[in-house]
Amino acid sequence: MLSFFKKLQKGLGKQTPTFQKAFNKLFGGAKLDPVALDELESVLYEADFGVETVEDLLTAIQDAYKKDKALRAEGAAAIGCRVLQEILADAEGRLPEDGAKPQVIALLGVNGSGKTTTAAKLAYHLQKQGNKVLLGACDTFRAAANEQIKTWSQRLDVPLVASQHGADAAAVAFDAHAAAIHRSSDWLVIDTAGRLHTKHNLMEELGKLRRVLQKQDANAPHHAWLVVDGSLGSNSIEQARVFNEKFPLTGLIVTKLDGTSRGGALVGIHRALKLPIYFIGLGEQADDLQPFSAEAYSRALFGLETRD
Repeated sequence: MLSFFKKLQKGLGKQTPTFQKAFNKLFGGAKLDPVALDELESVLYEADFGVETVEDLLTAIQDAYKKDKALRAEGAAAIGCRVLQEILADAEGRLPEDGAKPQVIALLGVNGSGKTTTAAKLAYHLQKQGNKVLLGACDTFRAAANEQIKTWSQRLDVPLVASQHGADAAAVAFDAHAAAIHRSSDWLVIDTAGRLHTKHNLMEELGKLRRVLQKQDANAPHHAWLVVDGSLGSNSIEQARVFNEKFPLTGLIVTKLDGTSRGGALVGIHRALKLPIYFIGLGEQADDLQPFSAEAYSRALFGLETRD
């Protein structure tokens, strides 16, 4: 079975050979090759890193070449990896180890982002850490959502509170929260209905869900994470901004990084929204959702092996 890092390498592998080829051209002679630098710039833009990150990476590589012979000896890929880790230094979300119980996580996102399966995998991950976890099936809008999350709940042996298709989502959230309190759960993970960020009435329903949760805990939900489809690239930034206006976000989960050629978008999304990334998703298996590591992501993206 592949380790998560190997899966990350494989998932981001579509662009890694292109990166390596462009990087390897840079230090071929006594001077930095301007043609190779232009080629690298194009490669970084194609990977959807965004203007700010591309400029930072190129500036750092040029500065390293001029000023730091030891760093230059590592090669451009190692320099790029190091700079990217610095850019993402504050990007790793860390779950609190104490606080009010249950901690409520509301997962939001557009249709097709992988939100429902992510909710189940997140609950499973938290449960594996020794926590008492409850799932709340508050996507009552989509007919298949209840069956989907019930299947995952049974498969992963995670307790679930659900209702029938068409039920009031806020009422289900209230019941799930009440059950989590009664059972002394450590975490409640709420799956909300996928919605287009341009649909005003659907976005307003999120406000109702939050108000209902706060009847039992004024600080709930303690975490509001947007589940972002990483393969959509920087197109996700605008939808995230709209969600943030209606339901203030506290973090991100980036899914579908397996096989994408736009893996750099994760950086642009983080920098644009100033939100931590808590988890990344790489596939359909339960363990394919893992805490985000800036080092692992950067090394996998630039084709470098992980450190022991």
